[in-house]
Amino acid sequence: MKIIKQLFWIFLFSLLGEGVSILISNFVAIPGSVIGMILLFIALHFEWIKLSQVDEVGTWLTDNMAILFVPAGVGLMTNFELLGDVWFQLLIIMVVTVSIMMCFVGTLVQKIMGKAGQKVKKTGIERTDNNG
Repeated sequence: MKIIKQLFWIFLFSLLGEGVSILISNFVAIPGSVIGMILLFIALHFEWIKLSQVDEVGTWLTDNMAILFVPAGVGLMTNFELLGDVWFQLLIIMVVTVSIMMCFVGTLVQKIMGKAGQKVKKTGIERTDNNG
């Protein structure tokens, strides 16, 4: 019964995400699953739902995530001739977007770490790691 309750919470947030996705589809296209995960994260963060209410099923889903990608892989293989015509463009897009994301995330982490270092200096607390 515990697992059914946990599945209920995950499916509920997935359903809410799909509903919100349909409502905002005229403005921006965001997958309902992504919106559902964001809503679940918010609910967990503000403790509207306790982690213990979704822990076992969430752990099982992440442990078996590879199985969930099989249908997508099969879908790619059935459309292989279509992808074969544009593989070079896809490769360029992947390289460019990965490079941009790496630069963005690296810059963001450096700024966050810099602000954290400034707070440490202002409070006079000594750092205990080897970087400081």
